[in-house]
Amino acid sequence: MITSALPEKGDASAALDESITAWALAARSGDADAVEHFVRALHRDVLRYVAHLCADPQAVDDLAQDTFLRALGSLHRFEGRSSARAWLLSIARRAVIDSYRYAAARPRLCDVADWQLAIELAQPRHLPGFDDGVALLDLLASLPGERREAFILTQLVGLPYAEAAEVSDCPVGTVRSRVARARATLMDLLDEDGSSPTALEDATAVLVA
Repeated sequence: MITSALPEKGDASAALDESITAWALAARSGDADAVEHFVRALHRDVLRYVAHLCADPQAVDDLAQDTFLRALGSLHRFEGRSSARAWLLSIARRAVIDSYRYAAARPRLCDVADWQLAIELAQPRHLPGFDDGVALLDLLASLPGERREAFILTQLVGLPYAEAAEVSDCPVGTVRSRVARARATLMDLLDEDGSSPTALEDATAVLVA
């Protein structure tokens, strides 16, 4: 079973992305340590993103595992033209899409969209601000899917807008617009709830930490 690395503090930095990409390139040559560093560095991001896309919280771990198996099997084709993080999240997206296609081809007992539960279960409990993070997940559920994806990729996973656009297969300007609209909607919802002006940033920080 693949295990998560300790989460990074603050926003994902360019230096960290460069290190992750370097590990991916080294892993192409069979460097076992590089493989371990690559997987541990991105495991949490993949879990978060798959949980957002997947309608079945019980399948999140399996889809994350499938993502890494696909990535490790395709490392010989990775040339570092984009960051390894964006490359891996694109593979995660395809893994989820394939799972939907597979599910559509067989009988299903239920169809419960509960990605926010999967993210919530991945968060540490009994810590200051945990309730704020859960509240943000509830608010994210009210956003249109494309805006929610753009917000999670850039604000929670920490991808630069250009790489989020690559993952989402749309122009950078579209991602910026979706994030701006998502933030405006979330701020309006928080304002209606009587939350402080910094509530969105505080709640986002809880989920990223």
